[in-house]
Amino acid sequence: MAFLFLMEAELSLENNRITFNTTAAKHSSLVMELDIARSAGYTAVEITQDKVRTYLDAGYSFDDLRQELGGFTVHGIGALVDVERQGIAEKELWREADALFMLAHAVGAKGVQIVSGPLDVHAVIEFNGYGFSKRYTGLLQHSYDDQLRLSVKNLAAIAHRARDYGLTVYLEALSWAPLSSLEQQVNIVQRVGCDNLKLVVDFWHCYTSGATPEQLSKVDRDCIYGVHVCDSLPYFGGIPIETILRDVPTGSGVLNLRDWTDAVKATGFDGWWCSETFCKKQQQGNSYAVAKELKRQLETLVFS
Repeated sequence: MAFLFLMEAELSLENNRITFNTTAAKHSSLVMELDIARSAGYTAVEITQDKVRTYLDAGYSFDDLRQELGGFTVHGIGALVDVERQGIAEKELWREADALFMLAHAVGAKGVQIVSGPLDVHAVIEFNGYGFSKRYTGLLQHSYDDQLRLSVKNLAAIAHRARDYGLTVYLEALSWAPLSSLEQQVNIVQRVGCDNLKLVVDFWHCYTSGATPEQLSKVDRDCIYGVHVCDSLPYFGGIPIETILRDVPTGSGVLNLRDWTDAVKATGFDGWWCSETFCKKQQQGNSYAVAKELKRQLETLVFS
């Protein structure tokens, strides 16, 4: 039985690539992160621009970087945040987008993660409580129709910019931000109508924005770029506080990871999967051991 399981995993490697996510080695340098991933047997990674830029700023070259990434498929690099920015802030968004797309292209990444805003959940808490916040509030003060229109406008422009670099951009809508439901995300992607704009399905953001595995199973597979497998502590409504609710080892929370995984598989999706962890204990533990355990867990979920 074990032999057959391994054979199936090998045959499915290209179509259902088990991918290392940077959160499993949050406090490591880029080089150590890649060593952790390689030692655990991963062949693909999802990385962050901050670690890449820190590596380059230390004096290493792009050739050095590509050598460190040798043998890995880079499914994604993140993240371009607060993608709904308007006015003067929008000009900074395009500058950040071009810089990140150039970096992604240089390292051979296939995609770039983009994130709705406001990224800072405290802006949402303050806005909901007082009607304003001195922090960046994104489109909180706009009507639903304007939120949709402005988001579609920006995402279309981002996708067109990314196309010039041969990149896919994949949206992660934060569950405390506007337009965060699964239905709304799919609607936005379909309204934009660019084949290089897709979604990353994040189990935690799905759960805390009200989605169910049944709803997820009905999503068009062509909308999905990748999957973040993750867990949660119980959520009882209101503004979800990520640092609290996600502080649990993957597999030890309230989410039925089998149901959520099977829901994605029911769409026909056969792309890449990674395990995100925001568990402080895992992030402060032995990252080599954590990475191996998350990989084993993912393989069991995806291939059985």
